[in-house]
Amino acid sequence: MREIGIKGIEELYADIPQKYILKGPLNLPEGLSEFEVKRHVEALLSKNKSCDDMPVFLGAGCWPHYVPAVVREIVRRSEFLTSYTPYQAEVSQGMLQALFEYQSMICELTAMDVANCSMYDWASALGEAARMASRITKRSEILIPKIIHPERKATLEVYAEPAGISVKEVEYDRETGLLNLEDLEGKISGETAAVYIENPSYLGLIETQVDEIGQTAHSHGALFIVGVDPISLGVLKPPGEYNADIVVGEGQPLGNPMNYGGPLLGIFACRDDPNLVRQMPGRVIGLTTTIDGEKQGFCMALQTREQHIRREKATSNICSNEALCALAAAVYLALLGPIGLRELSETIMYKANYAMRLLSKIEGLKVPLFKAAHFKEFTVNFDGAGLKVEEVHEVLLGRGIHGGKNVSWEFPELGETALYCVTEIHSESEIRLLADALGEIVSSARRR
Repeated sequence: MREIGIKGIEELYADIPQKYILKGPLNLPEGLSEFEVKRHVEALLSKNKSCDDMPVFLGAGCWPHYVPAVVREIVRRSEFLTSYTPYQAEVSQGMLQALFEYQSMICELTAMDVANCSMYDWASALGEAARMASRITKRSEILIPKIIHPERKATLEVYAEPAGISVKEVEYDRETGLLNLEDLEGKISGETAAVYIENPSYLGLIETQVDEIGQTAHSHGALFIVGVDPISLGVLKPPGEYNADIVVGEGQPLGNPMNYGGPLLGIFACRDDPNLVRQMPGRVIGLTTTIDGEKQGFCMALQTREQHIRREKATSNICSNEALCALAAAVYLALLGPIGLRELSETIMYKANYAMRLLSKIEGLKVPLFKAAHFKEFTVNFDGAGLKVEEVHEVLLGRGIHGGKNVSWEFPELGETALYCVTEIHSESEIRLLADALGEIVSSARRR
C-alpha cells in the first residue's frame, strides 16, 4: 500500500458510489452439511424438465438428439477434459490428432478441402465467413436469405458493421419458401462479396435451387457461402458438390447435448484455394513427418488470429476454441460412419414427414406452411383454427408436451405459426400424443 500510495484497501474502490458499498454483514443463512446441500440442490434440479421427462418438439438452432454413451465416455477422459488448447505440440499429440481427425471428417462430410478445428457456433462462423469473403473479394456487401434465424442474422450484423459490410436480405417465394431467384438477380451487384444460403433453412425447408444460386453468385464474382445442419448431409448433397466456396454450420447435433443452449460448435470449411485457406479464421491442425520421414506428427499449421500475429494482419479475434465439442463431434461421426449417418438422416426425415402428415389432418391447421420438402423441422400455422401460438403452447405444457418455437413475431407475414422439430429421439407414440393434443385443443377452441 505504501508503494502505490494508499492508506487502506477501501481507497482501491473509491470510484464506487458509497450507496453500493456493503456496510454490514450479509444476511446469509447458516451453513449446511454436504448431505444437506446435495439434497437442496437435487430439490432445485427436480423443478426442471428435460427431454427425458417429456416429449420436446423444440429445435430452432439447438436440437434434441441422442448422444451415445461412448461419446460422453471419451470426452470426459482426463486427457481430453483437462486440456485447454494444444500450444505445445510435443505434449499435445493426442488432442492434435483428435482435432485433425475432426477436420478430416468435416471435410469428408461437406465435400470441402480444408476445415478449421471449430468456431464458437454457427452464428459466429457465419460472421467470420462474411468478413473473410469481404477481405478476399475487396467488396463490402453480403446477401442473405430473409428466412434466417434472427439471432444468427444479428450476430452477422455485429461482425459486419465494424468491417463496413452491409447485409441485405433476399426475399423468399411465398408459396415454396425457397429463395426468390428473381430478387437475388435484382440485388446482386459488383459490390456483393458473397451470397449466403442455408440448406436446410431456418424453417426446415430443403433448398432445391442450390446450383442456380451458386452460378448466380460466381457469375458476378461473388463467393458462395452455404450454412448446413451436418446431420442433413446424410441424405442431402454436400455443399462441395454444388460449388460452395465456404461452408459453415452448427455441429451441436454431432454428439453434443443441448445443455440449456450451449456451448455449441461452429463448423467452418472451404475450398483448397490459397486465398481462401490463408484467410480462414481460427486455427488449422496439420500432419507432418520428422526430418527422416519415419514418424508422423501433428501441429498447428495455420493460426492467423490475434494472439499469434500483428493485430492489423489477423484474420479474426477469436480468442478461445470449442475443442472438446469438436472432439465429441469426431467421436460421434467415427461411431456412426457414412452408413450410420445416412440411416439416421433417413430416420429423421421419415419421422418428421410422419408428424407432418398426422398434423395436417387436423382441421384448421396448415402443416407445413410452404410447399417444399423439409428436414427435421417444419411450420405449423394456427390461423385457420383461430388460435394463438402462445395459447397452444401453454396448453401443451400443461399436458406434459413441449411444443415448437413461436416464429410469428420473427416473421409476422406467416401469421400464428410455430416451428416444430422431430428427430430420432421422438417415438411414434410421442408424435401421436402431440397430434391428439393439438386435435383436442383445436376442437375445444371451435366449441368456444
